[in-house]
Amino acid sequence: MRLFALVFLLMSLCPHAALLAADTPGSQKSITDRSISIPEWKDWKRVFLLEDYNTRIVILGTTLLGMSAGMIGSFALLRKRALMGDALSHATLPGIALAFILATSLGMNGKTLPVLLSGAAISGLLGIASILLIRNLTRLKEDAALGIVLSVFFGAGVALLGIVQQMQTGHAAGLESFIYGKTASMVASDAWLIGSAGLTCMLISIFLYKELTLLCFDEGFARSRGFPVVFLDMILMGLVVVVTIIGLQAVGLILMISLLVIPPAAARFWTEKIFYLSLVATILGALSGMIGSAMSAIFPNLPSGAMIVLVATSMFLVSMIFGVPRGILIRKVRRYQLNTKVNRQHLLRSIYEYLEAHNMLIENTATGDKSVPIATLTQMRSWSLSALNKMIRRARQDELIEIFPGEKVRLTRLGLVEAARVVHEHRLWELYLITYADVASSKVDRDADAIEHVLEPEVIAELESLLIQQSSPDILPSPHTLEIKQESTDSPDSQFRRPGS
Repeated sequence: MRLFALVFLLMSLCPHAALLAADTPGSQKSITDRSISIPEWKDWKRVFLLEDYNTRIVILGTTLLGMSAGMIGSFALLRKRALMGDALSHATLPGIALAFILATSLGMNGKTLPVLLSGAAISGLLGIASILLIRNLTRLKEDAALGIVLSVFFGAGVALLGIVQQMQTGHAAGLESFIYGKTASMVASDAWLIGSAGLTCMLISIFLYKELTLLCFDEGFARSRGFPVVFLDMILMGLVVVVTIIGLQAVGLILMISLLVIPPAAARFWTEKIFYLSLVATILGALSGMIGSAMSAIFPNLPSGAMIVLVATSMFLVSMIFGVPRGILIRKVRRYQLNTKVNRQHLLRSIYEYLEAHNMLIENTATGDKSVPIATLTQMRSWSLSALNKMIRRARQDELIEIFPGEKVRLTRLGLVEAARVVHEHRLWELYLITYADVASSKVDRDADAIEHVLEPEVIAELESLLIQQSSPDILPSPHTLEIKQESTDSPDSQFRRPGS
């Protein structure tokens, strides 16, 4: 009886004790538990269908932020002002702390987002002004000015946050979220603020698209045409300020630079035109915000800001490797194709010059043999035998070369036509270098090799028009001595000159 009386007394003192005792120990989850578990299907469905109100607000706000940051970041990246956003974001911290101190001192709510963002904007503008003053009034470069302002303003912000924590009129809980970001605390008014400010920045950049493009690519030409370069630069920096300020709550001042740099840097691998660069950067920024915040909603213990940056980084890695115009993979493929083309042209030209030096281009009714020993080709270009055999196999697959017994090769009819074209373009460029660039004829062969493989048909036509008096309907003669190294069984004379050259 005493035991039951004791239990009844404990239940009366703690009404929730019965509920806690009824639950199993494994069913309770501590608020300090940061473990990550595999989400169930209902969790994926809840996020993908945007069933939760907070999820809709967060995804909408981060998507709009990514769109605006991608577009504005494109111009900042081309203007070489990418790190300006990093210094700006760090310079906002003292403004946030000072805004909180002033607001609470006046009896206002110091954690109101417009108040904190106003202070951040003023502090960020002071940071940019400090960078410009250091760069223009001293002999220090812009990178040194960025480092000074970034560290000084951020240190001042940390010191002011320490002062805020000791104030009696308010507490600083939640202000540190501006350092790392706290997307989950976003409400509808915050999303509308981010959306309206971001959309305004995008409309301004679209309206000034021509002027900002000219500013990014040729500042001197823009100034000579009467464009207000300083004013346009201030507008661009103002847009960067606005985008940085509205992104503080989502990703924080430390990671905000990633949304300004990574999407346009990734888009750079997919296009060569600034219009498509801005478009792709806007799309990548929107996807980064959308997917990153969705992953944070599925895995609640993962911070949204970090997930947004990681998603953007993964898109950058994919773009860097698989980007069509400028990606690593396509560049490797193009370099391989160019090297293959160069080696094939060198092979055809070597065979042609051998035949030319031995007067074997004219049909010889006695023998009709126009084959060239492979050993001679290895000496003409200092090729290794394995590399030469690989080139010969590729040329044979293209039906340019025939292989004969006795380690000899011969040009096919198609190969002779191609070899004649290659030799003609090579000598045309040699003649141009000798005539207009004052290159010595003894050194012109090496200089011509460096450029002849990438000549366009228009360039060839222009060269022929410039050298029309010196050219002929046939293949141009070589302007220098053709050096053909012979095998030991051939004549000791190793130099042959084409008659009339």
